[in-house]
Amino acid sequence: MNRIIVAGIGPGNPEYMVPAALTAIKNARVLVGGSRALTQFAGENQLTMAVKSDIKAVMEFIRHQLMKQDVVVMVSGDPGYYSLLDSLRREFPETRISVIPGISSMQLAFSRLSLPWHDAELLSMHGREPAPEKLRYSSGRILGFLTDGKNNSRTVPEKLMAAGWPEGTRMFICSRLSYDDEEIIATTLGKASDVREYTHCILVVME
Repeated sequence: MNRIIVAGIGPGNPEYMVPAALTAIKNARVLVGGSRALTQFAGENQLTMAVKSDIKAVMEFIRHQLMKQDVVVMVSGDPGYYSLLDSLRREFPETRISVIPGISSMQLAFSRLSLPWHDAELLSMHGREPAPEKLRYSSGRILGFLTDGKNNSRTVPEKLMAAGWPEGTRMFICSRLSYDDEEIIATTLGKASDVREYTHCILVVME
């Protein structure tokens, strides 16, 4: 039975990709992924499909190829954390899907801060809005955020302070993780507006 192999490719730098994912990608006859990932990893003899806004077309491509052979789908970070895996599970039986985990940008952010994350609450503001109670202040909470252009290093602190978080709450902006131009900026919610705006980054908030 042919399978869909969902391979996490990590936060960006190939050094942070697990060997099993790299092996699956190299051995794939059919490779699906974002344009940047395909440019980085696809070989000349591989049949490829870029994941863009038309997810339905991607699913139809996978369905057609799956009748003949395995399909490797590359996703950034870890497949279990806000990736194409959700869509694949809605379209295909679980028994046809195998997952190779990867290192997520959230994991890397906490490691850069030498901070355990077993008690952290991880939220996504990348194309979505958490329920208001998820942002509400209570002492001792540690929050990790995925961000986007709208919900960024300036607007998220404003929302948190409106939800009761003190201005002096520490916030770390983790940008371009694993790349040569990686930045980790320490600030507070109240002073976040003094720092240049960062989008599509990780924010870690803690007292």
